[in-house]
Amino acid sequence: MTISMEFLLASGIGWVTACGIYLLLRGRSFSVVLGLSLIGYAVNVFIFAMGRLWSAAPPILSKGTAVADPLPQALVLTAIVIGFATTGFVIELALRSRHENDSDHVDARPDAKGGSR
Repeated sequence: MTISMEFLLASGIGWVTACGIYLLLRGRSFSVVLGLSLIGYAVNVFIFAMGRLWSAAPPILSKGTAVADPLPQALVLTAIVIGFATTGFVIELALRSRHENDSDHVDARPDAKGGSR
């Protein structure tokens, strides 16, 4: 039994997305930031994989038969930059919320176990 590369790539993207959703639902600001980052990584790999992976193919038109599509690569590069800036902004919001509410819980409610820390 052989496992195809498409199955492995799809499974990897699915696992990263599932872990990101799990972290988003945790309710702590650091977990939410990590979850958003993981979902962003999963989307970037998905976009990159949709452009088909070529080996030894130029990204511009030439006389060869196989030409790599440069659009997914440009989209992923742009998404990485935007994701980095967004992550920095969300971290700043989480730090501000922690400072003002004295809790790192997303909705600023204390834990069910008693304390706010």
